[in-house]
This record gives sequence, C-alpha cells and structure tokens, in this order.
Amino acid sequence: MARKTLMDPPIEQLLDKVDSKFTLVALGALRARQINAYYNSLGEGLGRIVPPQVTSVSGKPLSIAFEEIAADKIAYERAPEEEDDAEQRALAEAMEAAIAGGAFGEDPAVIDEGPSAS
Repeated sequence: MARKTLMDPPIEQLLDKVDSKFTLVALGALRARQINAYYNSLGEGLGRIVPPQVTSVSGKPLSIAFEEIAADKIAYERAPEEEDDAEQRALAEAMEAAIAGGAFGEDPAVIDEGPSAS
C-alpha cells in the first residue's frame, strides 16, 4: 500500500521527471504563473495561454502544475552550454573593446575621487 503524503503527487515522483530539485521548482513556478494567467484572462477571449492539461481536484495553480509535470504533460529543454559560453565570450570581448576604445575615460584603473579635501 502506498504511503499517503501531504503532497500529491509525491516529491519523489516529481524528481524522477526532472534533473534536479531546482529545475522542478523553476518549472513548477513558471507553469503555475501561466495557469494563473490563464484563469485571470478567462472571459477576455485572448486564447494565447495554454489551459491546464490535467483534470485536477485542486484549484491551486502550483498543485495543477505539479500534476502536469507528474503526468508528463510539461517538458523543458536546457540551452546547450556552448551558447552560454559564446554569450559570455561576446560580453567579455565587448567589455574589452569598450575599455580599449576609451569608453570609460583615459585609464579605467584610475578612480577619480573628486576634489581633494586638503
């Protein structure tokens, strides 16, 4: 017999669907915000937000989001690490170019402390 817990679906079942507890929190929170936005936009006829993908007895967006994750209705995709590294390199190159071009003054290592108090 399965042990009853306060959380349904159990956290162990949810952790099997994602790679870490941090991903579970982020994915659940993102989907809960989408579900909440869906309920808030009812009657406006926008239809841009995806409605809940599971039938739930809970009316709470986070519980519905966790039920969707447990039912494999929600998927996530990680950005490849190469893109992250390329973005960091581009940012570093832009900073070096700005420093070399004098965007931060004559010598960025010298800090102007204002008029001396002498």
